[in-house]
Formats: sequence, structure tokens, C-alpha cells
Amino acid sequence: MDINYIAIGKRIRQLRIERGWSQAILAEKSGVEPSNISHIERAATKLSLPTLVNISNALEVTLDEIAYESLIKNEHITNDIINELLSDCTSKEIFAIIEILKTTKSILRNDDDK
Repeated sequence: MDINYIAIGKRIRQLRIERGWSQAILAEKSGVEPSNISHIERAATKLSLPTLVNISNALEVTLDEIAYESLIKNEHITNDIINELLSDCTSKEIFAIIEILKTTKSILRNDDDK
């Protein structure tokens, strides 16, 4: 399996924005050059393991929370994300989301057959 640098960059950007941080703030907290943060978020460069660890530590997340799309065993992260998304939903919203998921799954599986 290849490493999905696009997904990693998007996830880093998402986590940074959730914290209200600029690229400069993440760079300062992680010890990575600000221009390199921009390159990583756009997947214009491949980041090294030490850089990924520094960014992960700065964001206070695990490596698998950043790179889960590149991992074969990632169900636990996916489940955590789903649980977090549903945590503040009403019963009515959860049932609506379940129906959307069922429909989406059906569409995806039918498209795979074509």
C-alpha cells in the first residue's frame, strides 16, 4: 500500500484549523519550517517520519490519527471519527444519517459492479 500524502496533508490542515492555528503557529510548535507546512498540506513534498512525529506531537494526536487512510488496520480510527461525529446528534439525526449511509453504501456497491 502506498502512503497517501494528499490525505495526510488534508488531515494535518484540518487538525490545524480545528485548533485555530495558522501554518506559522503549527510550524513554531512542531519545529518545522512554515513553508514546509504549506508543502506538506498540499502534498507538494513527502514528509519524513521525524517531521510527521513532530507535527503529530504539536497537534497532540497519534500518528495513526493523521495517517489512518494509509494504514491497512484503521478501523479503530474510522470508528472514533464516526462516534465523534454522531456524539452530539439527536435520535432523529442519527436515524437520518443511517438512512443516508445505507443509500450511499448501496450506490457505491452498485457502481463497483459496473
